[in-house]
Amino acid sequence: MVNLEWYRTFKAIYKTGTLTGAAEALFISQPGVSLHLGSLESYVGYKLFDRTGRRMIPTERGKVLFNSIIEPLMRLEDTEKNFQKSTEKHTPTISVGMCFETFQITLEQYISTLPFNVIIRFGEYREMLDQLDKGILDLIITPQKGTSPNIEHEAFSSETIVMVCGNEVDDIAFHELLNKKDNDAILAWLKEQKWYGTTSDMEHLFRFWQLNFNSNPDFRPNYIVPNINSIVRCLTSGKGLAVIPDFLCRKEVESGLVKLLWEGSPKLKNTLHFATRRRTQYGSEIALIKDLFRKVMVEE
Repeated sequence: MVNLEWYRTFKAIYKTGTLTGAAEALFISQPGVSLHLGSLESYVGYKLFDRTGRRMIPTERGKVLFNSIIEPLMRLEDTEKNFQKSTEKHTPTISVGMCFETFQITLEQYISTLPFNVIIRFGEYREMLDQLDKGILDLIITPQKGTSPNIEHEAFSSETIVMVCGNEVDDIAFHELLNKKDNDAILAWLKEQKWYGTTSDMEHLFRFWQLNFNSNPDFRPNYIVPNINSIVRCLTSGKGLAVIPDFLCRKEVESGLVKLLWEGSPKLKNTLHFATRRRTQYGSEIALIKDLFRKVMVEE
């Protein structure tokens, strides 16, 4: 089935005559416009535009398609506008991407207070950066920076990847080994412990090991749970170790439910960024979400 957004993009290219003009009219990236056009051309089975320099000249079949869809498409757009007016007011919908744990710690508690609609998406950072560039997402919170010129990044906080443990773990024995700087003994002790990991992401553990021991961990976690917040809750039972971002367990460490075992030497730090498209129609809504994140990070 054809995607309605392909027709909207086709109309915008036809009207503006360029991919850049269509992207500006639709508030999405130029690669996103190209993707929609390519998908529509594949669907109908023929070229809709001839590319002459920077101009997009409609082919004869492109003109036929435009004349066929323009009236019903405009009626649909008018219906959409009328429907929006029939409600109390038009409410914008913002799509935000981040990791599941970050959402739970930060934005979840404020969702009901936001004066606009919000769609939260979870996924890999590279995938979310690509979706942001294509106009699928409007804002992402990420420790990774993309390379697209259409995306701008704003650093707003940082996280330290730390080793934490349950209260029953003998951290005195571990710190004695650290003071001796005997890496073989440290690694042997760590390997004897029970470890927690997640089903989706073991990157923290591997990066921590590479930075501090110049090797990959030669063991697998004993317990694989859905997410990092699950790990923190499991550690409050008193047993086990994990490598996780500090801001996801800070309250439990401060309250004594979980122990901070080791920050590493050197420390593994990530800078957290807001990533947005340079051109967006949701500037005020995105600014409000950013303010909420800054508030939570300060409180944390």
